[in-house]
Amino acid sequence: MTVYFIGAGPGDPELITVKGQRLIRSCPVIIYAGSLVPAAILEGHSAEQVVNSAELHLEQIIALIKTAHANGQDVARVHSGDPSLYGAIGEQIRHLRELDIAFEIIPGVTATAACAALLGAELTLPDVSQSVILTRYADKTAMPAGEELGSLAQHGATMAIHLGVSHLEKILAELLPHYGADCPIAVIHRATWPDQDWVVGTLEDIAGKVAAKGFRRTALILVGRVLGSDHFSESSLYRAGHAHLYRP
Repeated sequence: MTVYFIGAGPGDPELITVKGQRLIRSCPVIIYAGSLVPAAILEGHSAEQVVNSAELHLEQIIALIKTAHANGQDVARVHSGDPSLYGAIGEQIRHLRELDIAFEIIPGVTATAACAALLGAELTLPDVSQSVILTRYADKTAMPAGEELGSLAQHGATMAIHLGVSHLEKILAELLPHYGADCPIAVIHRATWPDQDWVVGTLEDIAGKVAAKGFRRTALILVGRVLGSDHFSESSLYRAGHAHLYRP
């Protein structure tokens, strides 16, 4: 018996991996994060038991897994995006290790990747930014020392900020001294869902644009000079005259 932590992707049912879809359709027990995973992700399943974990606390989820384990049933534990990023799987895995229950993580498309695709942007441009920082706004969960937005912003790297749109004004105040008022920023609401929407602007004017849209939750903030930039060098990979293993 194995528990499969499956990344369902950002919302579009076609953005789940082939392996993730196969396991959802074959596992006899499905526990899915119903507040963030659309029901269409589960289409074609033959499970005997399907449970929405949005209505459960951790101990109840573990109890369901223990019962499945006792019955020799594999479990599809379906999370949004990629389960290793803000998926709260660490606490579940800790219990599974204590119970000696096997598990496997099936990666998924991240919200950051989906938002970059929607914007038609590469997040790592030569001369502009070669790093992407995935972080979140510190609200109920405090940030470890050195991971405050102001500290991370000093790098000037492309940054994806989760769970922060309702605190946008505070976030902008921390980013402005490091990125500058003219730095591009995008706020994407429910990327890849049927009601997806987004705004693009600068650190100076984005707050008004977001307020006009009324985004209050389920949005990702992307900030960095890579957004909309045409001033960067071509990569070495495809540059004529640059030799490598496959192009001597």
